[in-house]
Amino acid sequence: MRLVDELEQFPYPFKDDVYRYSNNSVPLDDLGCVEITSKYEKEMGRKRSLLKKYPERCFQSRPHTRQGQWEIVELVMAHLTVYYPDRFALNKNGKHWAFHNKKLKEIHHFIFGDETTLPCEPLDFIGRHVQEDLLLMMQRDGDLFLDAGQLCFPANWSLAFNLGMSFKEIHKPIPGFKEEALDDRILRFLMHLEAGNPWWRKNWSLMAGNRLDTSLETFDEWGKERKNVTKENAGHLVHLRVEVQKLFRLPRSHSILFTIHTHLLPLEKLVQNREWLEQFHGIIQELPSFIADYKGISPYKGAVIDYLKDRLVESR
Repeated sequence: MRLVDELEQFPYPFKDDVYRYSNNSVPLDDLGCVEITSKYEKEMGRKRSLLKKYPERCFQSRPHTRQGQWEIVELVMAHLTVYYPDRFALNKNGKHWAFHNKKLKEIHHFIFGDETTLPCEPLDFIGRHVQEDLLLMMQRDGDLFLDAGQLCFPANWSLAFNLGMSFKEIHKPIPGFKEEALDDRILRFLMHLEAGNPWWRKNWSLMAGNRLDTSLETFDEWGKERKNVTKENAGHLVHLRVEVQKLFRLPRSHSILFTIHTHLLPLEKLVQNREWLEQFHGIIQELPSFIADYKGISPYKGAVIDYLKDRLVESR
């Protein structure tokens, strides 16, 4: 892929010149819950390798989630075949379905609703065909709970630890989230999501290294890279990590599908877009310490600022 294409396709997350936590969700126009990129085969290989090696870390579910899981299978397969008909096909004969993944050269025959005809649970199965992480939030007792998920590429959190938690419990560690009543406002927004009207947002962080699977359980492997960042190596070592997050209300179970597609871009490529360089330099300089601390940026924030400043000087 040419550099210009990578920059054009990267989901740059900033509209404003300062960053604060907010509910930046907007209506999803194209309605597709998943996206296939040029990195599909590579990321599918990584996903399946992680699922084989760390099954309990990468997939969790509670028994009452099966209906919601099957709804996700139906939705994702429909979107794959509608938006990427040259890469996926689905043939239905009543409840007897045949799903053809042309990219991976696989055909799966199963009976819709019969888990015994799949090699694993429905959510785990369909997650092995998309680059996104897939989370199932179930609504009950006036709240939302994380009751199932396939999570291979987390940004420093643990599916096994968070399973069964409510929305507010999951987001409690975010500084200022409760104090500014963001938890109440976002929860109300999520509770009022309607089937057929999906929303999406972008979330961002910086990553020392280019790992997608930055799970809390493996922090000792990737966290130490934060200490190795310098002004000289920040360009290739530090990556802007952006999650494209989409929210779909499932009509039958009334649960919510939350998809996360993670993208990485090294700073040395980001800075080739002059507008991004200027804006991002200002955002990082102004970023409050409590946000930098939570996002894990503080140990190398100064090195990143110095690197961006030097690139600004060079480009004048």
